Amino acid sequence: MGPGTPRPPRTLLDDVPAPDLWYLEELTACSARILARCENANLRFVGRSADSVFDLLTGALQDTSWQDRLGRLPLSLSVDPHDLAPHQLHRLREHLAAAGLTPYALARRRRPLALVDLVWQGRTFTALNTVLRAWTHEQREPWPVIRHKLRYIGVTWRHKSSPNTDRWQQNHPWTCDLPARNIVNASLDGAVWHLLGDAQPKTARSFPATRWHDETAATPRRSASVHAALTEARALLEAGRSATVRNQMVRTMATEPAFAHAWLRSRTGELRRPRGGTRRSRGGHA
Repeated sequence: MGPGTPRPPRTLLDDVPAPDLWYLEELTACSARILARCENANLRFVGRSADSVFDLLTGALQDTSWQDRLGRLPLSLSVDPHDLAPHQLHRLREHLAAAGLTPYALARRRRPLALVDLVWQGRTFTALNTVLRAWTHEQREPWPVIRHKLRYIGVTWRHKSSPNTDRWQQNHPWTCDLPARNIVNASLDGAVWHLLGDAQPKTARSFPATRWHDETAATPRRSASVHAALTEARALLEAGRSATVRNQMVRTMATEPAFAHAWLRSRTGELRRPRGGTRRSRGGHA
């Protein structure tokens, strides 16, 4: 920097230590599997647990035709929907509508919409599906159509594979109402799953039913843990933009059965190209 060059403005994150992304390789492989197993769907990340997957994919998919495929559903919903008060259910539907999850919108989508979340017992997915199923019946929208547009991708704790492995979807009868391919999982090493689900600082507050009407819930917080979370999110975004991460995603996706389909091979082709070499996708009803 020359003597006459103005210094860039300082930010709150300048003094935050660089994060240790010891889990990056594992997270990259899981993120690639999510893309490969989504059946060419748009993705909505539920709650905060999978924020790091969202951040990494946001960087990796920048300047590709998939850069507008990612979104959030910032809800904490591990309660029985039947226990929600009427005003809470109304507010929940407003949040679902903002994420494109009304029965009307789902029935008219061109491509599927997949919900992504860390899963232990599947209570959040169970609650969401219960609400959507009842809402569909109430609005007299065609569930036989919607059931083919809606997908659930669970990020699970990796266990040794065996015929006796208990999967969360086997414990919920509602999953039999959807095509088997619409409920899939992508596993993480247990230490990484625990970090994301239990120990990692988050940029946003938890958003349970008791806070759905709280006007201050979206107010940015300032604390050491929030600054650390923001620094980590920024580092993951930058890592996703790197050739190293993008190439690892390509290698992982090439091992997936869905690689036989043109839509996935096209995505891997975009990830291999130099940055800026892909035009934005054309707009239109999703």
